Amino acid sequence: MAIAKAERLMNLALCLLGTRRPLSKRELRGSIEAYLEAGNDESFNRMFERDKDDLRELGLVIETVENLEGETGYLARRDSNRLPPVSLDAEEAAALGLAAKVWQQARLAGAASGALQKLRAGGMPEAGDPYEGQHSAIEPRIPVHEAAFEPLMLACRDRRPVVFDYRKSTAAHPETRQVEPWALECWRGHWYLAGFDRDREAERVFRLSRITGKVRSRAGRYTAPVPDVVTVRETVASWAGESADRTARIRLRSGSGYPLRAKAGSVKEGDDGWDELEIPYGHGLDAWLVEFGPDVVVVEPADLRADVMDRLRAVALG
Repeated sequence: MAIAKAERLMNLALCLLGTRRPLSKRELRGSIEAYLEAGNDESFNRMFERDKDDLRELGLVIETVENLEGETGYLARRDSNRLPPVSLDAEEAAALGLAAKVWQQARLAGAASGALQKLRAGGMPEAGDPYEGQHSAIEPRIPVHEAAFEPLMLACRDRRPVVFDYRKSTAAHPETRQVEPWALECWRGHWYLAGFDRDREAERVFRLSRITGKVRSRAGRYTAPVPDVVTVRETVASWAGESADRTARIRLRSGSGYPLRAKAGSVKEGDDGWDELEIPYGHGLDAWLVEFGPDVVVVEPADLRADVMDRLRAVALG
């Protein structure tokens, strides 16, 4: 079955690339043996639409136009389906190969593998992995567990507004948010969406793990300008807690919270099973501390302690 489909796709691609004028479905059916064997028009139409989508997924640019008889026709112009010369050296090719291994999410893993195959077909050198043998036990990975990731990734790419239900860390129930998505960023193992919140008429950052239900697309154009990628990354870092202008003092259970210990300016070991740390305090620290649950107690400042308590109460309420 796989061989038959591959042969059918190859024949369709050759027909579309070899014609100088648009070919109608009727003409394509008469030119490809597998289509002639289709039982009826409905079976042929389903088969043809699937094949056309598969070829486009593989990167073939197929145009849909009207031919001289007024029928819808299809063709793939050679100039639109020709890769420019690929001029990558062995080190650049090796870097791309390593980057392609990073993605764990199925759709992106397949896309990365397909992109490498196309580049190699276009002349990119086959390069050995310079890190081979060094990362067999530990390899770079970008995990994507949130169901909202893929629809938001496509919305960012296509510049489509979206609607989703979002539960703030301090709220017991989610609220509907209308957002113009800009970019997705990964920080401390969590994915964040930066975008323009239409209801609040301001820039906002959303943690994907707090999005509930489905992400729904909305028609229409963006109403706010999209900043450059550097600004978006700075925004995510600031909202997620990267910027710190104060110091907080916390008690941390011995033998736990190693990420917090790595950020600490000082650590004072205690005799009661608890250590006292001074850590940078910026926006988002309260959300991070909540992740460590009963292993962390905030000593000061009082506003940070209150924020952590509010978040814990919200979690307890469900």
